[in-house]
Amino acid sequence: MAKKSKKRKYSKGAAKKAGRAMKKRKAGTLKSGRSGKKAKSRKQAIAIGLSEARKKGAKVPKKRSKK
Repeated sequence: MAKKSKKRKYSKGAAKKAGRAMKKRKAGTLKSGRSGKKAKSRKQAIAIGLSEARKKGAKVPKKRSKK
């Protein structure tokens, strides 16, 4: 039986953007959205990084729809 190859969900560029956002969060310089308030949570930092990657055209899955 042949081994199935795994495809990346996120591109390397997207992972870098999310990593940079995490570093900015730790430094206390990560700002979110139009308001420009400081982002404090980990989840928020990752979301900001991935949305920036999406804007640049990196391979990132679509946003989840709210239920």
